[in-house]
Amino acid sequence: MPNPFNQNIIDEFRAHHGRMSGHFEGARLVLLTTTGARTGTPHTTPVGCLADGGERILVIASAGGSPRHPDWYRNLLARPEATVESGVFTYRARAEVLTGEERDRAFARAVEADPGWQAYQEKAGGRVIPVVALHRIAQGGPPEIAADSPGEAMRLVHDMFRRELALIRKETAAGDGAMLGAQLRVNCLTLCAGLHNHHTGEGTALFPFLAGRHPHLAPVLERLEREHGRIADLVEQLRRVVSGERADPAEARAEVDRLTAALEAHLAYEEEQLLPVLGG
Repeated sequence: MPNPFNQNIIDEFRAHHGRMSGHFEGARLVLLTTTGARTGTPHTTPVGCLADGGERILVIASAGGSPRHPDWYRNLLARPEATVESGVFTYRARAEVLTGEERDRAFARAVEADPGWQAYQEKAGGRVIPVVALHRIAQGGPPEIAADSPGEAMRLVHDMFRRELALIRKETAAGDGAMLGAQLRVNCLTLCAGLHNHHTGEGTALFPFLAGRHPHLAPVLERLEREHGRIADLVEQLRRVVSGERADPAEARAEVDRLTAALEAHLAYEEEQLLPVLGG
């Protein structure tokens, strides 16, 4: 039966492209649509997720510490494919239940970032809470974006990066250890991969498309390409800092601040110049 609490979260998530308020403000959530193991009907559930380097995301079948696995997990055991909505992108994914040391390392990362996961494990008694990797299934192109125009799609992707940078800045500021937390390190590396992929796509597809149809934009596109290079240098510097064996939180925070300042200026200029021709 539909869960009214979950449905309210789903409605807000879709209406605001993943931006949540109240208790879930700033949370990393996805909507996971699985196929019922017994009924064969689709079921959508909001679940917390962890970044895992860009190639996949992780979801944890905590069920709030229940001794019973959640329905969505049992559905994935029966049919290990699902639809993932990130708020901006929608894509099909293949589910892989992590086992052994890989599962334990992933769960330890989650606990380090949020001790609430350990509280759920203790509450669950003898049930070992599963960790599931969701691998995007390539379908001949980028994931679907729920936008009415290329301009709206650009703005949604930009806002996604803005939100993630804001979360990472908050996380680096909250760190009080001598080393960067393992999950925070992964969050930074995943952001770096996402920015690289986004700017590569713009440079190889969007910018040539605009250059051919709007020659007057040539100086704008040249400036944006130069800024891509500058941001790539900052991304590489952040990647170098967080990949160190004993990554310093203060140094990582400084690099995140530098990247944020440069990226905010870049995104604002790109929107000012390109949204009028892209719509939205």
